[in-house]
Amino acid sequence: MSKETIGFIGLGLMGRAMVGCLQAAGHPVIALGNRDRSGIEEAISRGGSEAESARALAEAADIVMLCMGTSEHVEGRIYGEDGVLAGAKPGQVVIDFGTSLPASTQKIAADLAEKGATYLDAPLGRTPAHAEKGELNIMCAGDKAAYDKVKPVLDTLGENVFHLGKSGNGHTIKLINNFYAMTTASAMSEAFAMADAAGIERGALYDVMAAGPNHSGMMDFIKNYATGGQIDLAFSVTNGAKDVGYYRQMAADLGLNSRMSTATDATLREARDGGSGDIMVPELVDWMGDNLGKDPK
Repeated sequence: MSKETIGFIGLGLMGRAMVGCLQAAGHPVIALGNRDRSGIEEAISRGGSEAESARALAEAADIVMLCMGTSEHVEGRIYGEDGVLAGAKPGQVVIDFGTSLPASTQKIAADLAEKGATYLDAPLGRTPAHAEKGELNIMCAGDKAAYDKVKPVLDTLGENVFHLGKSGNGHTIKLINNFYAMTTASAMSEAFAMADAAGIERGALYDVMAAGPNHSGMMDFIKNYATGGQIDLAFSVTNGAKDVGYYRQMAADLGLNSRMSTATDATLREARDGGSGDIMVPELVDWMGDNLGKDPK
């Protein structure tokens, strides 16, 4: 049996790994190039093709996938005379694998529904290395019939694939998850920096904290860098600041006030705006050590 043709937009590190996985499974892929041509050239070298526009891509594809950095980027590819919406077809499924604002997701879903197409939000967990092997965690939400239709393709990409209910739930859960992760990472980074200032050995602090209910995978990511210089979480401060900012915007859109994210948001923005946006989140240990004695005001 022939496999669905995939139109893929967003060939960064994660996107190009996903495209490679889809192509290895026998899916024809049409991709949309960007300024960085390396991802599209990799896809073409494996038999893929390049679309002239997002509209042309949607017109030629059975399933459209986007893996982009921000809601603004996604909307830029969805709307306009050359956007996905202009080329969408009845029965087509469009999937956003990025971490986007739920309000934006729901608007796009409603607009695509008017064309007879369905929009699924399906943010990802794990890394490009997992994507290459089809071992992502996929948090999908939206119309259940559309989800069931594309589930075999999602299973090609993911080891753990969840359906989480109505449109926007996937992005909502992802933002809650990332808020919690970045808060834990920031707190653990400060804990190590505070221990340094007090003359406490980092390993001793970790041993005590890890022996109780504080212990977590995120704690270990920070510890592995703090005690051995090992970066297991290749996620930048800029990305962390974006996700926590989206979490706070989501809360505001719901008419709510997030108290717990306030310090995390301020910390990540301070690091980013001070020139440290490109460091990986575990390296906040060093940033905290350099900045604990400074008044952020």
